[in-house]
Amino acid sequence: MKPGIHPAYRPVVFRDRAADYAFLTRSTATSDKTIEWEDGNTYPVVDVEISSASHPFYTGTQRVLDTAGRVERFERRYGRERGKR
Repeated sequence: MKPGIHPAYRPVVFRDRAADYAFLTRSTATSDKTIEWEDGNTYPVVDVEISSASHPFYTGTQRVLDTAGRVERFERRYGRERGKR
């Protein structure tokens, strides 16, 4: 890498407030807030709204939508007859 043009790549804690979950990783993200981590060191902390700990896809709470029923209801409502185009 060319020196002097890239942002600092350092350890950062990402905290998901919704799930009360935090993880330490390396990133170029910046923050004025800090947190003392389990290892006793202080790291910058970035609060995120959603992570794998709270996202419905990863937690298994994802809703399945009945798209076939929605199409049929739309066709009944707005008058397209089956078989005619």
